[in-house]
Amino acid sequence: MIFDTHAHYDDEQFDEDRKELLHSMADKGVGTIVNVSASLKSCERVVNMVQEYPFMYAAVGVHPDEVGGLCEESFARVKELAGRDKVVAIGEIGLDYYWDQESHDIQKKWFVRQLELAGNLDLPVLIHSREAAADTMAIMKEHARGLKGVIHCYSYSEEMAKEYVKMGFYIGVGGVVTFKNARKLKQTVEGIPLASIVLETDCPYLAPVPYRGKRNQSAYIRYVAEEVAKLKGITCEEVIRQTEENAKKLYGIM
Repeated sequence: MIFDTHAHYDDEQFDEDRKELLHSMADKGVGTIVNVSASLKSCERVVNMVQEYPFMYAAVGVHPDEVGGLCEESFARVKELAGRDKVVAIGEIGLDYYWDQESHDIQKKWFVRQLELAGNLDLPVLIHSREAAADTMAIMKEHARGLKGVIHCYSYSEEMAKEYVKMGFYIGVGGVVTFKNARKLKQTVEGIPLASIVLETDCPYLAPVPYRGKRNQSAYIRYVAEEVAKLKGITCEEVIRQTEENAKKLYGIM
């Protein structure tokens, strides 16, 4: 079944129909969802929300755009939440030089601290990196040794993806791969093993064609799987099966 490795169902865009939508997932071929935090408030929401749904798990972490609100006291709360039941990863964490909401030094500081937290808890990491390829790679090589995880919403070169794969990381592929102008991502999917790919929505964002521009949801991963299958010359069912196996291995969910 479909394994959505990166969703944001605590987002307000789901407030009107969240329960109805999530309870329909099994009928839509979705077996497992990891709901990912982005802010301190979402860490709290996510940890509580996943308790209601047997097929959902949580990732706890603070997005680079939100790290300006972190201090030792609030980070202690993140640590506490990261140890809760059904928390399977630290994320999403990383660097974002596109929006530049926070200084690069602050982003780097809390990126490293959250990588260290993942190491201490033996949890995988979900890495956000936008317009920050070199700094992300440098920090990962220095501070993520021995860790595993996903380079979320991958947008860099095929060569860099292969470097991450060598380091033991998975490449997160979502709706962008269905866009006509996504040449780099399509090349990356063609060039790396299926055993190193996981599927994700980042919902409610980045819906695939034919739903581009609309609210995304986990059932739409089938369109992502179909595009990956086309690029790989295999069946959609094989993509769904292998990526589910990859995700279960990553998160330790069997």
